[in-house]
Amino acid sequence: MTEDLTPAEAYAAARARNAEQATALAPFRELYEFGLDPFQIEACQALEAGKGVLVAAPTGSGKTIVGEFAVHLALLQGRKCFYTTPIKALSNQKYADLVKRYGPGKVGLLTGDNSVNGDAPIIVMTTEVLRNMLYAGSQALSGLGYVVMDEVHYLSDRFRGAVWEEVIIHLPESVTLVSLSATVSNAEEFGDWLDTVRGDTEVIVSESRPVPLWQHVLAGRRMYDLFEEETDHGGRAASRREVNPDLMRLARTENTRTYNPRERRRGKMVREADRERERRQRSRIWTPGRPEVIERLDAEGLLPAITFIFSRAACEAAVQQCLYAGLRLNDDDARQRVREIVEERTASIPSEDLHVLGYYEWLEALERGIAAHHAGMLPTFKEVVEELFVRGLVKAVFATETLALGINMPARSVVLEKLVKWNGEQHADITPGEYTQLTGRAGRRGIDVEGHAVVLWQRGLDPGHLAGLAGTRTYPLRSSFKPSYNMAVNLVDQFGRHRSRELLETSFAQFQADRSVVGISRQVQKNEEGLQGYQEGMTCHLGDFEEYARLRRDLKDRETELAKQGAAQRRAQAAASLERLKTGDVIHVPTGKFAGLALVLDPGIPAGRTNGHRGFEHHDGPRPLVLTAERQVKRLASIDFPVPVEALERMRIPKSFNPRSPQSRRDLASALRTKAGHINPERHRRDRSAAADDREIARLRTALRAHPCHGCDEREDHARWAERYHRLQRDTRQLERRIEGRTNTIARTFDRIVALLTELDYLRGDDVTDNGKRLARLYGELDLLASECLREGVWEGLNPAELAACVSALVYEARQADDAVAPKLPTGKAKAALGEMVRIWGRLDALEEEFKINQAEGVGQREPDLGFAWAAYQWASDKGLDEVLREAEMPAGDFVRWCKQVIDVLGQIAAAAPKENSTVSKNARKAVESLLRGVVAYSSVG
Repeated sequence: MTEDLTPAEAYAAARARNAEQATALAPFRELYEFGLDPFQIEACQALEAGKGVLVAAPTGSGKTIVGEFAVHLALLQGRKCFYTTPIKALSNQKYADLVKRYGPGKVGLLTGDNSVNGDAPIIVMTTEVLRNMLYAGSQALSGLGYVVMDEVHYLSDRFRGAVWEEVIIHLPESVTLVSLSATVSNAEEFGDWLDTVRGDTEVIVSESRPVPLWQHVLAGRRMYDLFEEETDHGGRAASRREVNPDLMRLARTENTRTYNPRERRRGKMVREADRERERRQRSRIWTPGRPEVIERLDAEGLLPAITFIFSRAACEAAVQQCLYAGLRLNDDDARQRVREIVEERTASIPSEDLHVLGYYEWLEALERGIAAHHAGMLPTFKEVVEELFVRGLVKAVFATETLALGINMPARSVVLEKLVKWNGEQHADITPGEYTQLTGRAGRRGIDVEGHAVVLWQRGLDPGHLAGLAGTRTYPLRSSFKPSYNMAVNLVDQFGRHRSRELLETSFAQFQADRSVVGISRQVQKNEEGLQGYQEGMTCHLGDFEEYARLRRDLKDRETELAKQGAAQRRAQAAASLERLKTGDVIHVPTGKFAGLALVLDPGIPAGRTNGHRGFEHHDGPRPLVLTAERQVKRLASIDFPVPVEALERMRIPKSFNPRSPQSRRDLASALRTKAGHINPERHRRDRSAAADDREIARLRTALRAHPCHGCDEREDHARWAERYHRLQRDTRQLERRIEGRTNTIARTFDRIVALLTELDYLRGDDVTDNGKRLARLYGELDLLASECLREGVWEGLNPAELAACVSALVYEARQADDAVAPKLPTGKAKAALGEMVRIWGRLDALEEEFKINQAEGVGQREPDLGFAWAAYQWASDKGLDEVLREAEMPAGDFVRWCKQVIDVLGQIAAAAPKENSTVSKNARKAVESLLRGVVAYSSVG
């Protein structure tokens, strides 16, 4: 209290208050009903002092307030502020927030397919839009004072992360950068890099959650606390808390209990519908269903809740299960409000599309307070779910992890059904960073006293592992930066080759690589000391044992080389044998996942015909489509046949056979087993070993026996030391190569890209040719392929719908490869143009291999995917939504998203294509108009 202060202290406090009142921060703080946290105040003060800031804080902690203060400063100073976000949904949300505060006249929005008030002093945009503006030298950059990069940890994203670094590196020096990140363990390292490339940057790290988080495990009917006593405020101490001993005892009891299949009732066949029940019976702990979990949370006062399920189909199934169970979370008043909001938000959707989109089932669930949220949903539907959830009219959402990426949709509780998810290649445990991102949604600031994270019990769950996920608050930020063709021509055009190379060497990727070299250098020094000791151990009094050891290695290497040559010869013979297969041949697959009898449905790809995976001839030889005796349809390749294959029998394939039909596969596989099940394929005759006749092997063996050290009594002891010496020497050389490889690695990749672009006449020294200027306007994963298609006139003469089909191959990537059925394609000119695109890609692929540009490292052109061509063609041809979605076998949300990406690239092509003696530019604009209709046009989020 002030009366307790001495006169000097009271005077100092008054001066401090007066000094704060003179700052821009004081009136800004009055805009909020709650007081700012210390980390927010520290960051805002740094900004006002003219410094850049990096703020790393947990989800829901309010770090965006620092970005909003940058907006406040820009307006006070009469300058501009660009507020960038990684996804359009976030941009829309932030735009709405800022319009509410500053009015529509002062705020604009640029998201690629949305442009609102582009001359405003505050513009919200996706990061790619700002990158494109920087390369184009846009006039909108004039007067820019601040750039806010929300969710800057996206620069770890292997597909889009490079864009964040491009922006950070190329922003004018006069611009103050505000970087907002999730809590990452190497924030100081990232801050050091920002300090290097952007100037004075303050790093502010906060690990405190504004709303404490309780961690639970729901096992049967009991809710266990994961930790003893304490709640999680997000601090470092979280990792040192003790796991609940009751939960540890439960896990030990469950994991030591074995399952006896005889416990099943004898004579009872397990039906398909009983399998889930059977799985649950294996555990002594009853596993509640999804409706029962929601009812339990409701009874405990823990709604609203988001249940994360790592499957779109499972999210929809969860909603249906709740409906079938009669679950109702809304009263009549809430149901009426839901209906009014939904009808208002969806009024622009044509009535004939509502049934196709599952509108009525979706509305019924919403009225009950239940919804799904995933990328396959129509964007308008997702927006409505988000709005109703924030308003408290939807209380249970079943969502995929995409909801955790920045959308402002906090809940009181978060439920995780499993701690394992499919990562695109395999089922893997979620990482501590993913767990933190998901559970960070629990606890609404200003509403909830505490948040709750609930993990459902699964047999085999390890509470210690879960505690590790919950206690590790941070994860490292790793750069994914790689140069691209478009980046190269834009940089050379602005800065020349030498300066461009220097700029790329300032990337965070190179910064991290250079730092990692220090530890490797220390290891090389230690290895050199170890080599000296090993050399002493292998010393032999009879002669030079290093020479003798080298003879032994040479002999072993030669034997290995001959074995590889033999294997390669057998593979070549096997590949040749695939050429001879015919439809209806019964063959034997010798090894691998599909080993056993198989029936050839399609022998491969004759020249000029389409294949089943991408739509055109495969460049690795025949890939027969087969049906296995186990009813699987799969395309095989020469790698599946270590020995030549031959037809064992012949079968007729019914004309009515449909590889997608389980019944068709079952009937034909049964016929296959009946026809050829008795056949016992002969083992392939083993050829005489090439080593037996090799002169080099004979010479080495003779030299080995003649060497003085061959007769040493301690020969094998010396040999062990020699082997250790050789292995350590090899490891040391590898470390030295790693040091060399990590030094200037980004610049070397840039050099290779520049060399290839020079070969194709996109660059001539420091000059960008007309071809290069066209490439500079094409952004995307297949930028060079698009440019080459324009250059060679591949799309000339196509109508708008045909052009849309071709451009779709530049953006579309199937979620899962479907080898069984060739994608349906438009006929005529469009099909010919698609075939020409694949041919050009094959030429570029060969060039990239020649110039050592590695696609595996995220550089280069992937193969175009033709899987969306028919859908794009149909939609651009004015076909109905029902027909298009049915034939595409694709959720509405995915369809809209791919259409918007095609529209984006068509816009680029319209700008980059020649305006004279060409119809491509005009037809690209017409194709945009054809696609931007109906469900695509009224979806505001891409």
